[in-house]
Amino acid sequence: MVSLNPPVCDFGWQARDFDLPGTDGRRHTLESVRGPNGLLVMFICNHCPYVKAVIHRIVRDTRDLAGHGVGAIAIMSNDPADYPEDSWDHMARVAREGAFPFPYVLDASQEVAKAYGAVCTPDFFGFNRDLELQYRGRLDASRKDTAPQGARRDLFEAMLEVARTGGGPREQFPSIGCSIKWRE
Repeated sequence: MVSLNPPVCDFGWQARDFDLPGTDGRRHTLESVRGPNGLLVMFICNHCPYVKAVIHRIVRDTRDLAGHGVGAIAIMSNDPADYPEDSWDHMARVAREGAFPFPYVLDASQEVAKAYGAVCTPDFFGFNRDLELQYRGRLDASRKDTAPQGARRDLFEAMLEVARTGGGPREQFPSIGCSIKWRE
């Protein structure tokens, strides 16, 4: 397992369109998941210890953000050949058991991850209502272990600012996670 940090936020970068199958049996596009005040695009997977440490907080924060008009989607782009835990069946189980309030979709071709420049899981991209990138940072201070209760909710607070003002915070801490498992 290789731990990586994504690059800092490229403010104003336009969200890339996608059309991906979800574990809910529907197809999801950029237009279908965006909220009136923004969109959170997350690259996650099932096997990564960094994701496992925070998935309950991701669910909590996306539920709370939905109340502020911010849509969310989770994209799984790993090649499950070497990581069976990232298979479609496991994705569906994880989404169901975790009561995901967002679509969990498969990027089997890995084209969406490449278009976004995704580096690791989790990797968060926060867009404003015009789908301009305003946040590319961590969820909170968690790493392979969950941060203490009461830790600052970096992503949540940043996306609230984006929803209210259209702009994200200038100071952002990079996420950290397992590398995307690219096909050879």
